[in-house]
Amino acid sequence: MTEAGTQTTPRERYRAQVRSEVKERAWKQIATAGATALSLNAIAKQMGMSGPALYRYFASRDDLLTELIRDAYRSLADTFHATAETGTTAETTASGATGAAPAALAHALRGWALADPHRYLLVYGTPVPGYHAPDDITAISAEILATLLDACATLPPRGPATPFATHLADHRQWADGHPAPPAVLHRALTFWTRLHGVLSLELAGHFAGMDLDPALLFAAELDDLLAP
Repeated sequence: MTEAGTQTTPRERYRAQVRSEVKERAWKQIATAGATALSLNAIAKQMGMSGPALYRYFASRDDLLTELIRDAYRSLADTFHATAETGTTAETTASGATGAAPAALAHALRGWALADPHRYLLVYGTPVPGYHAPDDITAISAEILATLLDACATLPPRGPATPFATHLADHRQWADGHPAPPAVLHRALTFWTRLHGVLSLELAGHFAGMDLDPALLFAAELDDLLAP
C-alpha cells in the first residue's frame, strides 16, 4: 500500500525492490573503496543486469549518490526530531552543566555517526569531486540545523556578543533563514563545528595509537560547550 492508501502494482513493487538493492550494494561499494569509486556498471554486473538496464532505475552515478545522501540526511533529521521531542530531558553532562536539549542532540549525533560511519562520512566527510547536491538536500540539512538552533536557544547567554556573532546578524540565510538571534546562531555553529571535528577525526581513525578514549574527548568538548 502507498501512503495515500492505494495499492501498488507489481511493476512498482519490483522497481522499488531493485532500487533498494542497488542502494544496498552502493553502500557496500562505498564501505570498500569510498564514494569516488561508486560505479553503476559494477553494481549492474553484481546484480546480473546490463548497464543500460540499471540506468532505468538510476539515471547516473550522481543520481544514485543523491539518493544515498538524501537518505542519510533524512535519517539524521528524523533522529534529531525524535530526540528533540522525547529525549531532551534525559541527557546530562559529566559536569552537570545545564543544556539538556543540546546535550541530547549531541549524543544523538554521535550515536547516529557511530551506527554507520560510512553514511556519516559520505555527508560530512570529503566531498565527492564534481558532485553538486540538489536544493532539496540543502533543505534537509537546514532542517537539521534548525533543530539545533532551537535547542541552543534554551541555553543561557554566554558573555558579551563576539565579532563573529555581530557578523552573523547580517547572514540569517543559514538554516533556511531561521529567526534566531546572532548569539544563538554563533552558539549553534560552535556546537556543530567542534562536535563534528571530534567525530570526523574519530571516524577517520586519526585517534588510533593515541591511547585516548574518543567518547571522553567528545564528552569533554560537550561540557565545555555547555559551560556558562
